[in-house]
Amino acid sequence: MAMGIYEGHMARMADGFKAIRMAEKELDGGYRAEKDGEFFTYFNWQQFSDEEFHLCPPVVAMGGDGAMFDIGFQNLSRMMMSGKPIKVLILDTQVYSNTGGQACTSGFTGQVSDMAQYGKAQQGKAEIRKEITLIGMAHRTTYMMQGSSANATHLIESFIEGINARRPAVFTVYSPCMPEHGIADDAAVQQSKLAVESRAFPLIRFNPDKGILPEECFDLDGNPSPDTDWPTYTLKYTDEQGLPASLDLPLTFADFAITEGRFRKQFRTVPRDAWNENMTPLAEYLELSAEDREDKFPYIWALDKKNRLIRVIPAEPLVKACEDRRNYWRMLKAMASKHETVDVAAVAEKARNEFAQSLASKLMAMVGEGAVVSQPSVLPALAAPASPAVKAAAPAPASQPASDGSAMAPWIESAMCTSCNECMNINNKIFAYDADKHAYIKDARGGPYKDLVRAAEKCTAQVIHPGTPLDPKEKDVEKLLKRAAKYN
Repeated sequence: MAMGIYEGHMARMADGFKAIRMAEKELDGGYRAEKDGEFFTYFNWQQFSDEEFHLCPPVVAMGGDGAMFDIGFQNLSRMMMSGKPIKVLILDTQVYSNTGGQACTSGFTGQVSDMAQYGKAQQGKAEIRKEITLIGMAHRTTYMMQGSSANATHLIESFIEGINARRPAVFTVYSPCMPEHGIADDAAVQQSKLAVESRAFPLIRFNPDKGILPEECFDLDGNPSPDTDWPTYTLKYTDEQGLPASLDLPLTFADFAITEGRFRKQFRTVPRDAWNENMTPLAEYLELSAEDREDKFPYIWALDKKNRLIRVIPAEPLVKACEDRRNYWRMLKAMASKHETVDVAAVAEKARNEFAQSLASKLMAMVGEGAVVSQPSVLPALAAPASPAVKAAAPAPASQPASDGSAMAPWIESAMCTSCNECMNINNKIFAYDADKHAYIKDARGGPYKDLVRAAEKCTAQVIHPGTPLDPKEKDVEKLLKRAAKYN
């Protein structure tokens, strides 16, 4: 239906642009029927200039995961292969919500729903989740995005990029279904955030316009702690003496699942007097071989009604779900990774730059401890590779790197920090909180320059200054420098 509408819609747009083009040629005295007639006879949307294309309202098809993943998938696939720039919005609820909440191929292993009940013969959904984004990538024609309302920046940027692309675009958005997921009516954003953080629903973008190789087209921007299997979170509880305490724990898929009614039958609470040495934290259990798992019982930490720690054992389907989500995340990371030959000179140069960056960051931390840092520091320019010497560089304007190519270290006006967690959610290897819960640069080498720029853009207090990139060869570095300029 959308393909037919698109052709009719664009034929109308072509008529208008054709009339304008013919008039312009006539006014310039350059129109000749014998030369230009054939071009205008067959003129269509494929000959539009970028300016003309962007003036055309897009044709958008919208449906749920049942309509797009399953019963209507053959139509979706045909549209993607056609190359027509139709835009598709999929509201992914993991169930057939409109027809009573039956199991869907987009659902997670262990999820309990109609047609996937929990009982003696079957314990919820047995299959792994169908990944429509990977399937769409296999077509090699389509801009693919998997996003969530928990990261509005990623969502909006992807919508703009995909709508402007002169190719099909498919936007799959995590969409909690309150009665079927067993969550509160106002919990959509919170559960969407947990889904992203637990690797249940990673943020993904695939843009074929950016290259040929997977690592050129593919990015995982917006996912927390991208270098680890699971992000960490802080669980605050009341200890046996009634005092506040906390634990830093990995946020696994099971930690997300325990918050929703659709997985509730997959968990059993262990009485405190039954705790024993054969019980193993789930994240550690997942790394054991099948042989080493014998006589072991995986558990996650949770809280009772009095805010005290309890141990909860996930059933086997939930363990399999955790393995699936971890393995999928590892596969995504491998696809997004660059595989390059080693440039020994570049490695040596990077090591020297990292040393200078680390030294400058530590000095900044020492000087700025307890005070507002009002000026950026400029890293010293490095000597030639043959010499270990380091020479001083004159400061550059705050919005630009130094003229001699030295880097400007990132810094934070820590005393003005509002503890909004935006920078921590982007990369907690670069950023950390001090004892007063004011953000500071823990390790400028803890992630790409892109994370520093994104943190500056997201910072509610506007106190993060990204400096300039440590690696001048980082992807899209010129664009990042332009974005960073207003914050330095």
